[in-house]
Amino acid sequence: MIVKIVIGFIAGIISGLFASGGGLILVPAYVYIIKMSEEKARATSILSILPMVIISSIFYFKFDNIDWWLGLKCAIGGLVGGAIGAKLLKKISPKILKLMFIIFLAYSAIRLLFF
Repeated sequence: MIVKIVIGFIAGIISGLFASGGGLILVPAYVYIIKMSEEKARATSILSILPMVIISSIFYFKFDNIDWWLGLKCAIGGLVGGAIGAKLLKKISPKILKLMFIIFLAYSAIRLLFF
């Protein structure tokens, strides 16, 4: 129980600081520390991220850091993309999903380092 709370705490801090959504921390933690299947880890991380996003958004709002027009436009795309992504989770093999996630993480790391 404590390990799970600590994982959520760390993901919450990172989500609040970097607006990463916490999934970059939660999915690997669920898979390698909690020993959850990758499919279940991805789905569970979405549920876990929701409270982090809500509370972070409240603070970003208080500090007047939200571009509402841009956020709303992206949210519309996010609703559609999220539904498609959730459906694709069942159709793509775990090995391919893992490879896609690794490529995404590597790309993100390279962008952070060099751009």
